[in-house]
Amino acid sequence: MAPLIPIGLADAAAGSLTPAPKDSPEKIKDAARQFEALLISQMMKGMRESEGGWMGTDEDDASSSAMEYAQEMFAQSLTAGGGLGLANLVAKGLIAPSEAPAPTTPAAKP
Repeated sequence: MAPLIPIGLADAAAGSLTPAPKDSPEKIKDAARQFEALLISQMMKGMRESEGGWMGTDEDDASSSAMEYAQEMFAQSLTAGGGLGLANLVAKGLIAPSEAPAPTTPAAKP
């Protein structure tokens, strides 16, 4: 019986390794926005948990679930409006220079 070899390794062993398709800049920007929203949501969750609830109030399971949902929606809304700017930095770092649009420079005046 032949050993099981993952598909990617089998292709590499056969010498037909093809480069992985690159994601489009739009997909990268969307992933960066989702990452920023997740980060904001986790920061808010940490703040809420460190204080024992918002404004020091104890919470039950229902209010905790509702607050987590509200935090996620707030984080997504904040990120959709530009957020903290982290998504743009992450996207710029992930988009290859050849894929990024060329910067436009003003025409020189004679």
